[in-house]
Formats: sequence, structure tokens, C-alpha cells
Amino acid sequence: MKNNMASLLGLCAVLVLVTINTVTGASYEFKVGDTRGWREPDANDTAMYNQWAAKNRFRVGDSLFFKYKEDSVLVVDKWGYYHCNTTNPISAFNNRKTVIKLDKPGLFYFISGAPDHCRNGQRIAINVLSLHPTPQLPSSIAVPPQPYPTDSPSPSPLPSFSVSLSVTLIPVSMALITTTIAIFFWGSP
Repeated sequence: MKNNMASLLGLCAVLVLVTINTVTGASYEFKVGDTRGWREPDANDTAMYNQWAAKNRFRVGDSLFFKYKEDSVLVVDKWGYYHCNTTNPISAFNNRKTVIKLDKPGLFYFISGAPDHCRNGQRIAINVLSLHPTPQLPSSIAVPPQPYPTDSPSPSPLPSFSVSLSVTLIPVSMALITTTIAIFFWGSP
């Protein structure tokens, strides 16, 4: 009986750790530009980095991996990004393999330090999202219907609760699994 109890407690501890890791999410390292890396874009592909950034979702804890040859990465402010100003970067890297940790939410701006590369499209703005989005809950779910004039547009739908639902389902699933295992070890009452 004690072995069964110890096994169950060990299993519960593992499940709790897995649940915590799943809810908090794992960080991810993004290779900037995918297989093309960090380089001056072709003349007809100057939007490649903005397109790459748009197809990815960056969160606090993730990192950016810049791989390049005979170039550099400059972290700049918004003005430096839009004007391709390399004279006063926040940070500068030229080690050919730069990893930058995204440690807070907000917009981050990166440009090439090579002459004219930024003007030719080698720059990227990254929007970093917070680790856990906080959905805006309505003050009341049951809202009395309001009369609408016949010429007014339809009302907006209520905000989605998919994030709350998915975060809630993980602990509930773990509780059901733990209960099932407990019944298996000790039998039904």
C-alpha cells in the first residue's frame, strides 16, 4: 500500500510539473530570416524581414538568432529604425552568430550596421507579446438587450474566451487523470 501511495505521489508531482510547463509555455529561438539568415535582401525582396516577422508570434522569453557574414546587428530605437541611423545604437553585435533574448513585451527594432543594407531592407521590427495574454472580460456576461434603430450596424460579438478556456482545461485534465490513476491503484470506493 505504501509503494502504491509513493508511486501515486511521484506521478502527481510529475503531472504538476508538466502542467506548469505547459501553462507557462516554453521559450523558442527564432532564426531571423529562416534559411536566408540576416543578409541584405535582393532588390525585389526588400520586405522579406517584415514578412518573416509578420508570420511569427514572439513572446517574452523567446530569443532571436541572427546568423550573418561580414555584417552586424544593431538594436536601435524607433527613430533609428525608420531613418537607418547606425550612429547611436542601443546595442551592437558583429560576432556572426548573435542571440538576443526578448525579455519584455513591446516593439524592438533591429537594423544592419553595414553601409546601405538598412536602406535596402535589412531591418526588422519585432512586436513581443507578454507571456500570458490577459483577456478583457466583460463587466457582465448577461447584458440586457438594447433596442437598435433599423439603420444601425450589427453589434460586435463578445470577446473570445479561447485563451481562458485552454488554460483552464489543462488543470482540469490533469485532475481527471490523477483521479483515474487513484481509482486504478485503490479501486472504487
